Amino acid sequence: MEQYDVLVIGAGPAGLFCAIHAALTGGRVLLLEKNPDPGKKLLLAGSGQCNITHTGEMRDFLVRYGSHGKFLKPALFEFTNTDLIAFFRDRRFAMVIEENGKVFPETRRSADILATLLEECRKQGVILRCDTTVTGIARAADGFEITTRTLQYRSTYLVIATGGASYPKSGSTGDGYRFVASLGQPVTEIAPALTPLLIRNYPFASLSGMSFAGLHFSVWRAGKKIADHLGDVLFTHLGLSGPGILDASRGICAGDVIKLSFVGTLKREEFTADLTRRIQEARVWQIGTILAAYPIPERLNRKLLALSGIPEDLKGNHFSAEQRSRLITCCTEFPLTVEAPGGFSVAMVTRGGVALEGVNPKTLESTIIPNLYFVGEVLDIDGDSGGYNLQAAFSTGFLAGRSIGKKWENR
Repeated sequence: MEQYDVLVIGAGPAGLFCAIHAALTGGRVLLLEKNPDPGKKLLLAGSGQCNITHTGEMRDFLVRYGSHGKFLKPALFEFTNTDLIAFFRDRRFAMVIEENGKVFPETRRSADILATLLEECRKQGVILRCDTTVTGIARAADGFEITTRTLQYRSTYLVIATGGASYPKSGSTGDGYRFVASLGQPVTEIAPALTPLLIRNYPFASLSGMSFAGLHFSVWRAGKKIADHLGDVLFTHLGLSGPGILDASRGICAGDVIKLSFVGTLKREEFTADLTRRIQEARVWQIGTILAAYPIPERLNRKLLALSGIPEDLKGNHFSAEQRSRLITCCTEFPLTVEAPGGFSVAMVTRGGVALEGVNPKTLESTIIPNLYFVGEVLDIDGDSGGYNLQAAFSTGFLAGRSIGKKWENR
């Protein structure tokens, strides 16, 4: 049985960063990864370009994690977005900031981010063993015993950085939840988050690929509106995606109704008054021509007319009140019933995980089991798209690593 001071399970961004900073105090740190190579999911981030974080004040980050932003506050303020950018800049790795605030490596390569982290692990003496699947964890008198398919390890401190259950092909299969539950650590129910929506009787398959910037949409459940959103929306072959939909997906269930507005900032009553005025002023114009005055793409214009049961050559002077009502609904509150949110295979992150009530937010140590730590997506934390989840991974990894280091120095 090999003995280590710190053992980290999972070589994603949170695990790598935790190992780096835990090793700074000179303890023996072992990092175990079940995949043949580390950082497999990191390589997929931002379609391989790695949207590593977002600009802005850290206090504005807190609302990006739903009701759990308060728990993340110590980690985010301990290691901020500017700290993360500086970490890579100090290693001669420049970042670029887009107009929307997203931060990417200058090379636009996730592989370069991973290479930098691995080089830092090497410099700090972190021992990395890949293709090593953990099969069990048990508490011992002086720490923990970790069993793999070939060897057993003992460590004083243990960090669970196994990620969530999203993108299982990347190795994120929910292993960490089973490990911590077996130790007696509470785990909440998990579900996909940052995931596209599958729509029942979807009418826009022929418009797949059409996108809308800053679209207003609302979510309805059992006839009551539960949320209003503003964000970018994408039509897919099977339903809705895009950053706005992905961010909203954590609060959407099968059977919910998404109502889309295609007329910008106009509310239903405002659009009704404006459309009525235009028809009265141009009664011999075709309805499609009148509708073209609004920010609705031409192909969608024709589709909305068809779905409203309105012939393309119908003119304003033959436009009935019933037809007008149907068209107004299609333009301002087009209803789409959610068949189901996309599953773990397409979700970017996982909602749920290690219950935050059992974790000290100032150290990320378990409040139930001494010297047991949790970092990254294995925690019940999921953020918006745009770099917020990777920032949380690095911030929690840093905080746990530093917390372990302080304990090690004061042992």
